[in-house]
Amino acid sequence: MFLLTSALAPCLAIGNTVVVKPSEHTSASALALAELIEQAGYPPGVYNVVTGYGHTAGEALAKHPGIAKISFTGGSETGRKVAMNAASHLAQTSLELGGKSPHVVFADADPDRAATGVVSGIFAAAGQTCIAGSRCFVQAEIYDEIVDRLVDRAGRIVIGDPEHPDTQLGPLALKAQLEKVQRYVGYGISEGASIVAGGKPPARDDLTAGWYFEPTVFTGVRNDMRIAPMRFSDQSWR
Repeated sequence: MFLLTSALAPCLAIGNTVVVKPSEHTSASALALAELIEQAGYPPGVYNVVTGYGHTAGEALAKHPGIAKISFTGGSETGRKVAMNAASHLAQTSLELGGKSPHVVFADADPDRAATGVVSGIFAAAGQTCIAGSRCFVQAEIYDEIVDRLVDRAGRIVIGDPEHPDTQLGPLALKAQLEKVQRYVGYGISEGASIVAGGKPPARDDLTAGWYFEPTVFTGVRNDMRIAPMRFSDQSWR
């Protein structure tokens, strides 16, 4: 909803109509917003929702000559296809694609506040946000202290049903996403990184029906590993 409204508000503010094609896995929020927009008094046809799959509904919209601007959030591979389709009729594009966003912690940072920021930045929404801080560069002088705090915080996160008020970490959205996370954890281990927190589904009977995975922290990660596919040459950071 945040990503949708961030793109939607400026478009409506300057008088445009909008067609929204939500992910097939998260369509409910876009449809619920349509009801609210109608109640708010917007004329019919100002906010429109087209549900469906990317290779059908999404592709048709991206290719449509009546679309002047496309805002897309998602994976890099799909983003390339969106850009190619938009180029066919010279539509402007804003693409927010996949990446490994870093936290950077300097030696003069407050360790407790830094650890809080890192934990909230990666584990919010079970790590399923496009701005999740999935890497952390820590200046060498406070590296061990930050790692200790992250391990402690990760171990105390309450995993459970997202509708329960005490839950701090819910499940992953899809079985395929859980399998992808498990696959990448395997890559990290096989390529020499060390798991210092998590690394597996929680061993609780009440969580076996969902796609849960423990908050996981790796150390000893090199930038040529598949869990951290970015270059960073300064070895005073770890």
